[in-house]
Amino acid sequence: MGPEPRMLTPSPNWYCSRSSDAGPGGLFGFAARNSVYLLQIGLGQSPFHVLGELVGHTERVSGFTFSHHVGQTTFCASSSDDGTVKIWDVDTRTVVTEHTLHQNTISALHWSPKVKDLIVSGDEKGIVICYWNNRNDSQHFFPEPRTIFCITCSPHHEDLVAIGYKDGMVVVIDISRKGDILHRLRGHDDEIHSIAWCPLLGEECLTIRPEENSDEHEIPNGKVVQQTPVTKGCYLATGSKDQTIRIWSCSRGRGVMTLKLPFLKRRGGGVDPTVKERIWLTIFWPTGQPTQLVSSCFGGELLLWDLTHSGKRKCTLFSSSSEGQNHSRIVFNLCSVQTEDKELLLSISMDRDVKCWDMTTLECCWTLPSLGGFVYSLAFSPVDMGCLAIGVGDGMIRVWNTLSIRNNHDVKTFWQGIKSKVTSLSWHPAKEGCLAFGTDDGKVGMYDTYSNKPPQISSTYHKKTVYSLAWGPPVPPISLGGDGDRPAVTLYSCAGEGIILQHNPWKLSGEAYDINKVIRDTNAIKYKLPAHTEISWKADGKIMALGNEDGSIEVFQAPNLKLICTIQQHHKLVNAIRWHHEHGTNPELSYLIASGSNNAVIYVHNLKSVIESTPESPVTITEPFRTLSGHTAKITSLAWSPHHDGRLVSACYDGTVQVWDVLREEPLCNYRGHRGRLLCVQWSPLDPDSIFSGADDFCVHKWLISMQDHTRPPQGKKSIELEKKRLSQPKPKIKKKKKLTGKLATKQEVIELVNGEDCPKDNSLPIENGVSDQEGEEEVQEPEISNGMSSNVSKELPSYSSISSGFEKPKMSINPKVIVPKKELPKEKPALAKKKKARSILPVSTALDHRSKEELHQDCLVLATVKHSKELNEDLAVNLNERIHLGLFTDRTALYRMIEVEGKSHLENGHPDLFHQLMLWKGDLKGVLQAAAERGELTDQLVAMAPVAGYQMWLWTVEAFAKQLCFQDQYVKAASHLLSIHKVYEAVELLKSNHFYREAIAIAKARLRPEDPILKDLYSSWGAILERDGHYAMAAKCYLGATSAYDAAKVLAKKGDVASLRTAAELALIAEEKELSSSFSFRCAQELLSVRNWVGAQEVLQQQECLLGQRLVFCLHELLSKHLEERQPPEWKSSSFPSYHSWAIRTESSFMEKVTTVWKSTFGLETTEQCQTAFQQLHGIEYPPATGHTLSKQLLFHISHDLTLAVLSQQTASWHEAVRALLAAVTRSYDSGNFTLMQEICTLFLPEGCDHLREKLGEEPSFKSLEAFFSYGQLYDLWWNLPRTPLIQIQHVADPVPIIGTASDDEQNGLSDNSSPEIPDPEALTQLNNVLPQVAIPSKALEQDQSNTEKKQLALSACEVLISQMHADLQSTQKAITEVQETLAEMIRQHQRNQLCKATVNSTEEGDPSMKPQLCSKNADSQSKEQVNEPLSLAELTKRLSEANKRLAGFPESIKIFPFPDVLECCLVMLHIGSQCSGCLSLEMQQQALELLQKYGKSKVYKSYQIFCT
Repeated sequence: MGPEPRMLTPSPNWYCSRSSDAGPGGLFGFAARNSVYLLQIGLGQSPFHVLGELVGHTERVSGFTFSHHVGQTTFCASSSDDGTVKIWDVDTRTVVTEHTLHQNTISALHWSPKVKDLIVSGDEKGIVICYWNNRNDSQHFFPEPRTIFCITCSPHHEDLVAIGYKDGMVVVIDISRKGDILHRLRGHDDEIHSIAWCPLLGEECLTIRPEENSDEHEIPNGKVVQQTPVTKGCYLATGSKDQTIRIWSCSRGRGVMTLKLPFLKRRGGGVDPTVKERIWLTIFWPTGQPTQLVSSCFGGELLLWDLTHSGKRKCTLFSSSSEGQNHSRIVFNLCSVQTEDKELLLSISMDRDVKCWDMTTLECCWTLPSLGGFVYSLAFSPVDMGCLAIGVGDGMIRVWNTLSIRNNHDVKTFWQGIKSKVTSLSWHPAKEGCLAFGTDDGKVGMYDTYSNKPPQISSTYHKKTVYSLAWGPPVPPISLGGDGDRPAVTLYSCAGEGIILQHNPWKLSGEAYDINKVIRDTNAIKYKLPAHTEISWKADGKIMALGNEDGSIEVFQAPNLKLICTIQQHHKLVNAIRWHHEHGTNPELSYLIASGSNNAVIYVHNLKSVIESTPESPVTITEPFRTLSGHTAKITSLAWSPHHDGRLVSACYDGTVQVWDVLREEPLCNYRGHRGRLLCVQWSPLDPDSIFSGADDFCVHKWLISMQDHTRPPQGKKSIELEKKRLSQPKPKIKKKKKLTGKLATKQEVIELVNGEDCPKDNSLPIENGVSDQEGEEEVQEPEISNGMSSNVSKELPSYSSISSGFEKPKMSINPKVIVPKKELPKEKPALAKKKKARSILPVSTALDHRSKEELHQDCLVLATVKHSKELNEDLAVNLNERIHLGLFTDRTALYRMIEVEGKSHLENGHPDLFHQLMLWKGDLKGVLQAAAERGELTDQLVAMAPVAGYQMWLWTVEAFAKQLCFQDQYVKAASHLLSIHKVYEAVELLKSNHFYREAIAIAKARLRPEDPILKDLYSSWGAILERDGHYAMAAKCYLGATSAYDAAKVLAKKGDVASLRTAAELALIAEEKELSSSFSFRCAQELLSVRNWVGAQEVLQQQECLLGQRLVFCLHELLSKHLEERQPPEWKSSSFPSYHSWAIRTESSFMEKVTTVWKSTFGLETTEQCQTAFQQLHGIEYPPATGHTLSKQLLFHISHDLTLAVLSQQTASWHEAVRALLAAVTRSYDSGNFTLMQEICTLFLPEGCDHLREKLGEEPSFKSLEAFFSYGQLYDLWWNLPRTPLIQIQHVADPVPIIGTASDDEQNGLSDNSSPEIPDPEALTQLNNVLPQVAIPSKALEQDQSNTEKKQLALSACEVLISQMHADLQSTQKAITEVQETLAEMIRQHQRNQLCKATVNSTEEGDPSMKPQLCSKNADSQSKEQVNEPLSLAELTKRLSEANKRLAGFPESIKIFPFPDVLECCLVMLHIGSQCSGCLSLEMQQQALELLQKYGKSKVYKSYQIFCT
């Protein structure tokens, strides 16, 4: 893998007639989403490399073309759905000029090859615009009212432009004559996809017989066209969706040749070539080859046509001898680029590949793969180093061989069986080629990347998107199987619904198990488990960490998943958890766990003490080992460097990737190359300088740390600029969907659900074959529309006129003529209002009774005849049927007939209620109810009358009415009707399923037994939804209703502010969850402490008896803060106004007395037992060690904790514990680099020195260490208070003090055996007069007070404890071990680089031997550098490391446990003080210091000493 950056680009846009083009000088560009990506072809060793992108459009780029004119070969033009045409300068990648003359979607674009500044574009309404950019002039033409598909300017005549339309029409216009149509070329009957002019002028190059039946084309436009020089002598080729290519003669205006695409038998394919929707026919006429034509075919093949053959045309298939070199999907664009020795053809296809072809051999030279969706996941194989798996939102997995030398973009694609966005990936830790994947539709599967077999799919699906996959040891029940039935590792998947499933990789068809059951059973958990969002196994397989939606991280011990600790650090959803690797130089770093969440802070915790001690009850951790701040949005991915100790990389929604030095809490490097939100990141396993990152800009970037200009994430204006850059991406047009739940709602910005069409039934094709764009992740749709129109032309943008009309409508609705009269209408009395006449139930018969007098008289005669006739004859029956209203006066049969006619009339007129009344009068209520139910026309009145038809009919009617109401979204009313027939459970379930939880609970509480489990389920479900939506107080009420006070307190505390934490603590205390209550109280107090409100913090803590120790810590912290503020060091000043207690006011007593007095008077701490109790509460709490980046507030609180332990131990006369706690406070300030604070602590707690402790402890190692740090502070006090003597007065008159000579080479390397004493070099001792300054004391200085000298002598003599032979030996041994380990690590890295170089040379010999000398020269250069350093052999290093470890093991444990100041540093300071203050340092101490410097120092120490002393 070379050191150069690389990238995988977004896929070229589909269904565009010219979305790619090649320019002079080997430039190639293609449109992808709303950008244009530029490639340089054929320069240097690589066949191509990505130059960058042209950014400026806000919507999809639909056209791209280069200028081929001398002097502006770096100019190009692009068109977009945003309505603009932009002209670019490729060198600067900036817009030169642009125009927005089109009012409709632009569908075609071309830069004239004859006119230097002419760009021609066409849109979907048929408008053609010619734009001359140099003079900013334009002309509009409207040749045909049809949809334009493609435009090509003539390479021979500057005024001729050929235009292809959607309906198959081709026209040639002359723009110099106001767009007059020279030819209408009819022959195609479907979309024109491509137009190409013959590269040679004249029609003598081809011997072509005229087409049969083509006479009709001889007279274009209905009149004879005179033969002019402009209209004759040029051929034109067109490719259409009708599967034909036609050659046209421009001199005759007619077709002269038709080429029919052959039906090729695809190798390994199953696509039917007769499907017209699967064809896009693009053509290309090679430069200087008028007898040859290149075209695409049905399934992605390319054909070379020989136009010289008469009769059946001969065509040659590209790459006919090589399997799998052709495109697998339809090809959209073809263009050529001329290199030094050959012509190359470039093609873009629906298979998301850009291919380059040698026009001489017709073979594929190289392939550039691209991505069609968000890059959700990256994973390097732990077995096959360099294989990077990429999970993409286009439903495919890419496996990139990043080690390939001959092909920098060696990518293999997998799509079978996926059919959805790939959101998570994980390689098997030991099995080569085994890759697990998870999708956004909840599918989990495994691929064998070394075979072409479909993947194995787990039979258990998640309900929501899979976010995390991890391989780990089996847990019950899989771990309970026998050795033959139990795999070594199982697959764990975590998804949006908050559960983690364990899959057996040997039996994916079997059931997957929810590990929550094991967690509940092992830890006897009764409360609701939090929703899991992340899983990570420690490398040794013994510890598993789970990230949760509430921000907590739970750490479990395998195999039974015993909970050993909970990290309460994040307060938002955890997105990423990563354990440090185990192959570093420091084994303790493997206990580091880094985590990132929806807030912008990364926390690193050290779990060494917890994991090694395995406590009986779970431990809660609230303090991080390291805090990494700087990002401004949510963290999405983390990765530890496999090459370094404690180096981490993070990906963030702020659009950047950040590299951190965790141990020093320092940002090292920030990458800002992406144009979107970062979703994943991985460190290269072979190159320490390379990192791979993926984002929602459809790109994977490989970038180098050493090439970055920024060190930390952008803040302020830079962050705003980066956000603008990200927002310039195309905005996805998504359908409105139901709000998502669980983790999906919080991670939804990264992983959206599929909004497109259903997946195709044909499993032989990837997902995108039949699925529309998924929320902007694919640029265009497949043309699955019934009329065959492609998506990019079927989408109509509103014209300006429609927009203006849209603005006019609201103006008309706000017309004062309409509003004012309403206000002035007279108020009428209700009694005088005209009553509305009721509608007649029998309108037909009533109307018949209001006819003419003759008709009424005839009715009377017919009625009389019927009444007095014994039998009805045929004529009488006809008369009676015509007069249905007489049924009111005859028999029942006639009445039923009248009611039937009246009923039909009501239904036809839209009055079903009147029809129902008629049926009720008739007595057919059952039929009415059934008919109304079928038509969905049941009403309250019908339901009220239903009991007349019987009890069962009433029940049936109510149920039918409830269903009808549900279709009308009247769920509450439907539930009420179900209650009327005593279906309480059905009513409750109906309301619950439609999220009417409040109403459902009211009904359940009123109608069901209090102990009914459905009540608890309702409360829990509603609480979960409210919690997800951020309504924490209401969710807490629900959990309390479900008798789960534990969950209620936790959800209240999720907001993390003071009021919420205080309420959560009180609630947990009421529910007797004392441990939970105390943790919330402590968190609340810490929040108050951050704003310096000690009064409020004590009020919160006093509610918890178990937090007496913390109250003492806060008290001491308040007194110490007050003291430091009075001393007014700048670092202790704060912008927030402090809230002190009255007892914190300064008094004359000492600090220790003040502390003990306040403890007794305020907290009642008087007895030894009380002190011991408080000590036990605090003793088990451990805080991480301090560094130079630890915040001052956090440092002071940790020191207050240590000092509280010291005072409590002193009160109980536990002097050993008191010294250890005081030593911890001193060393914490020392490690943080805050020397002033260390001095203040020593002054406050050891005002009279350490003598009183020596009497009690003697030579206790902890006391010796504390005494050393105290003396260390005194030593520097002496140095700072030395008289500042002008250097000009310094003379060499002091007594000579020997200095050490030059160290040996081994000593310079820090690897010498420092344990054996050496005899001082006599020659070195004589160098003193040349090195050590000898000071002549001025007369005024000689008269200084003798008492000051004596005090300094006493102080320096007290510092003799710092000149410790044993500690110097220990420190030297530890440094030697560290340096050997660093040397070994560097040798391992160098060995990896050498192996990679060998592999590179071997593969280069097989491929391109010309690269070998350059690689070897690089290797030789690196070897020459190594020879300068002359590194030791591996055996020698190993020997020295083992010897140093043996020496280290020989030291007493008591000395190794307790820290000690740097002995050599102290020796240097003492000698300097001795040189500046004559007589203060005894000769014996001078000699001891020099001997230690000689024995353990390095050459750098001597140089520093010489500079220091002179």
